Amino acid sequence: MPNREKAMVCTVVAGAFWGDEGKGKIISYLALKDKIDVCVRTGSVNAAHTVVYKDKKYALHMVPSTFVYERSRLLIGAGVNVHVPQLLKEIEETGVKDRIGVDPQCSVIEEKHSTMDKSSAHLKGLGTTGWGVGPAQEERVHRTGKTAKDVPELAPYLTDVALEVNTAIDAGKNVLLEGTQGLMLSLFFGTYPYVTSRDTSASTICAEAGVGPTKIDHVLLVYKSFITRVGTGPLPGELSKEEASKRGWFEIAAGTGRERRSAPFNFDLARRAAMINGATQAAVTKLDILFPACKNATSFERMPNEAKEFINRIEISIGVPVTIIGTGPSAFDIIDRRK
Repeated sequence: MPNREKAMVCTVVAGAFWGDEGKGKIISYLALKDKIDVCVRTGSVNAAHTVVYKDKKYALHMVPSTFVYERSRLLIGAGVNVHVPQLLKEIEETGVKDRIGVDPQCSVIEEKHSTMDKSSAHLKGLGTTGWGVGPAQEERVHRTGKTAKDVPELAPYLTDVALEVNTAIDAGKNVLLEGTQGLMLSLFFGTYPYVTSRDTSASTICAEAGVGPTKIDHVLLVYKSFITRVGTGPLPGELSKEEASKRGWFEIAAGTGRERRSAPFNFDLARRAAMINGATQAAVTKLDILFPACKNATSFERMPNEAKEFINRIEISIGVPVTIIGTGPSAFDIIDRRK
């Protein structure tokens, strides 16, 4: 029987909008603050998480963002499409060779998939990143693609991720399931057809990691204080590039180098994202961009009233507390309101 003597803590971190919400920052903070024992990354290589730690900036497409905590076991779930060269490059950059594991059932992105992804016949105006995720996912559905166990370079890292993560949960360890992209890019719930090739909700994050819903304690939904998206597709309230630049909202995507389109925070979309993800708490990042007086703040009480009112309005709209607020780029530029 599983050991239930310790408190079981398993947290899912998901994105609320079109990605770019700052999940990497939030996860790296949780890793250091809560000492995350095990992290499972889900999704695929077409989303990068930005982590700023010890004055160094990382754009991680494959390695989990909890790598900053040196005792964190890093896992890549069976539902992931693995881009082998990128994974090996990031393992070297982050120095995590001895603590990362890859599930043998992960599908593998090959060079042919990237070529197909970039071809005009395959793009169909959907604004793909060109990594090859869509074509690799198609082969997976057809059951014709390679898996991680077929790649010799991955042999040292192979492990049963579902077994590892469930064993850790049953032992009462701190476990985090790392989602990628955001709900509005979900194949099921997003702005179809301008979406990614998988679901991006908390439910599928659990499925890709091999964790059942009864083992989840918290769903932390990450919002940004304004909305951005890359590629084509609708963006309600979209601002011109000039206006976005004037407000300090213009950004370049960490993973692809593409320009991000911008819009004000959308409370209707925020509420829908909280509903579908089953959020129990929320994080809001880049509050310092919207309210510069908040930069590097670590106390909610010391924030200007307009910033407090903005956070309060989000809480009322989504029906869950905003427990973590990002006030700068570094992992510890955080207001932590958790009890």
